[in-house]
Amino acid sequence: MYRSRLDGKLDDVTLEFLSSISDDDVIANYDILGSEAHTLMLLENKIINKQEAAKILSALERLKGNISEKSDAEDIHELIESLVIKKAGKDAGGKMHTARSRNDQVALDIRMKIRDDINMVCFCLNQTIETLINLAEKNQHAIMPLYTHMQQAQVGLFSHFLLAYADAFFRDLDRFYVAYGRINESPLGAGPVGGTSIPINRQSTAKMLGFKGLVENSIDATTSRDFVAEYIGNAAILMTNLSRMAEDFIIWSTSEFSFIELSDRFTSSSSVMPQKKNPDVLELIRGKTSQVIGYQMSVLSNLKGLPSGYNRDLQQVKVSIWPTSKIIISSLLVVNSLLKTMKVNEKKLRQAIDGGYSISLDIAEALVRKGIPFRNSHKIVGNLVQIASNSKKSLLALSIDEIRTVIHNDEIDAKELHKIIQSTTPEHSLETRRSQGSAGKHEQQRMIEHRKRKIQAYMTGTNKRTNEVRESFEALNNNVLSMIKSAS
Repeated sequence: MYRSRLDGKLDDVTLEFLSSISDDDVIANYDILGSEAHTLMLLENKIINKQEAAKILSALERLKGNISEKSDAEDIHELIESLVIKKAGKDAGGKMHTARSRNDQVALDIRMKIRDDINMVCFCLNQTIETLINLAEKNQHAIMPLYTHMQQAQVGLFSHFLLAYADAFFRDLDRFYVAYGRINESPLGAGPVGGTSIPINRQSTAKMLGFKGLVENSIDATTSRDFVAEYIGNAAILMTNLSRMAEDFIIWSTSEFSFIELSDRFTSSSSVMPQKKNPDVLELIRGKTSQVIGYQMSVLSNLKGLPSGYNRDLQQVKVSIWPTSKIIISSLLVVNSLLKTMKVNEKKLRQAIDGGYSISLDIAEALVRKGIPFRNSHKIVGNLVQIASNSKKSLLALSIDEIRTVIHNDEIDAKELHKIIQSTTPEHSLETRRSQGSAGKHEQQRMIEHRKRKIQAYMTGTNKRTNEVRESFEALNNNVLSMIKSAS
């Protein structure tokens, strides 16, 4: 249909190579909505008449959810226009494409699709973060070791661990939430690259489609896909955070750790080893993270060498968007369900603390509060740990005589240091930990309450945005049906 200058049709092999029809199913409905808004705008500005508008709109309405016939069209935009012309006639349907191009159409469709996906991602992130906060509230007294270099570092609480990931996901949520504003701008009416001489109203179509503004510059509107790179980049960071959490849970669900137990719903067995309970869901999150990172690299590699103006290379950007959205949304849904059914083994967490030396820093800091320079206290406690480790016993089991061997000056008496060690239990450690954001017990409740308020604010904003788009589409649909009815 678009080959006015060119002789003949594309051969089958070339058409298959050029066509994006198989990738365009997910934006078909957005293309119809954009066409309806554009048609109403053409009518408002007396570029088409009421009868022509009614025929076009009626044809578009019949296509919703009903585009199934085979075609030699290169993409969904050409297919929809050809079907409208077939149903409405060329005199009316042939005017639908007035004052626009496939270039601004596809940019519009992608923005509408990503806009909806962002709202869904934000909704799923809200749910996952809320689940983490609720779990943290229930596990404020579950004492556990905190790790650096996969070695026990300090005494902590399972609630503190959960809040750490909640905060990471808050940043993911904020990245998507802020990106929404840059994506929620309409490119429709920019034409192929330089606008149009026909007196259209771009603000009108933007409003009908629920956009807050325009991508004003016509070159920028049709050429730029940085918003896609930003969206998939945000998705890659989100998946990286999910993958890190998945790795922690995979390790902690092993029999060697047994810190947590995953529900049978989120594990699988072996084809030959009947005892196996494999964390396949978590392993797939790690695998799918690599896939999303690959999509990000694909988009950036595609964009880096393109000149201004639309180039057909941009068609390949779409194939990275749809699976990215599917992966991040499904990953969040399954992780949220996994978290809700996960069991925490407080006994094992505590046993791990008792078998290590995580209270070492607390003892060193107790010496600092006695006036001993930190570097000296660090050496004293380090030597105590070496003695305890060589003797295969805990710090609390050290005798006064053993303690005396590491004191080489009069900074502290061995009996006093023994008393400090005996009083430095994991519980005591968490009671005295007061720095803001620490694993101390007093900080847990404050952080939990703060994050509860924070998630409610994001939920309110996400619902508001979703409703704004929905209401715009409802108003558009009512206007379309009213126009069809009045012209009949």
